[in-house]
Amino acid sequence: MASLQTWTKNFLGWVFFCCCCFLPLLLTSPLPPKAAGVASTTHHTCRLRKLNFQPYIRNRTYTLAKMARVSDEDTDNRLIGQQLYVNVKENNRCYMMKRIVEIVVKDVLLTEVKDQYPYASEVVQFFASLTSELSKCKFSGHREHIEKNLEEMKTKIKELGDNGKTKAIGELDLLFDYIENACTDIPKKAGNKKKN
Repeated sequence: MASLQTWTKNFLGWVFFCCCCFLPLLLTSPLPPKAAGVASTTHHTCRLRKLNFQPYIRNRTYTLAKMARVSDEDTDNRLIGQQLYVNVKENNRCYMMKRIVEIVVKDVLLTEVKDQYPYASEVVQFFASLTSELSKCKFSGHREHIEKNLEEMKTKIKELGDNGKTKAIGELDLLFDYIENACTDIPKKAGNKKKN
């Protein structure tokens, strides 16, 4: 019976000690931010593997763009360029490029234009597969600048009519470089390629 009383006193002593010493430490220790897990998931979903950008499809895309540029009558406007990133945070650039690829595929490449150029179906499949891989890529923060820049690009394509579609195809090489730069972990400089 004496050992039970000794054990109970020791146990209560340990409970009291833990409540007085460890509980305040637990309550005052900083917690990880709530969005920490979400941010890493978002970052992961807004990334493409470098493996997607094989030389074969790069050559097909660049060839298609070069062929379309021959027919492009408008040298004053640019659809794909740094203007797309105005007021867009760097962590939203991949999301921005995903949206641009969706627009170009839907409004340009899947229309009657795709039958005018060789390699168009392969390039359409390539860009469509990128948007599929980026389907869970979401923006973070405010969206209005992204939407404004996208709307300006869509408006410019419409204003230019058929030449807007030709211009978009003529800039597929830039689109290829920009999405690779924005969405892969080891970016390369985009937009510095000289146009012929």
